[in-house]
Amino acid sequence: MSTFTPDKPNQATHSLENAPDDIKLAVDLIYLLESNKIPVETALSALEIVKTDLKRQLTEENR
Repeated sequence: MSTFTPDKPNQATHSLENAPDDIKLAVDLIYLLESNKIPVETALSALEIVKTDLKRQLTEENR
């Protein structure tokens, strides 16, 4: 993915549009956390909870 530069504003947007869904989601999550000024420790703790829950869901789906 390309880095945003003021002289190439559409390049970063175009790269994100073509990025895999997990990259798009990660960018959205980072934006959400940063724009809401969530402390890093809180964000990491919350992400661990989400990760544990998603793994549990995946395990249940595979039964």
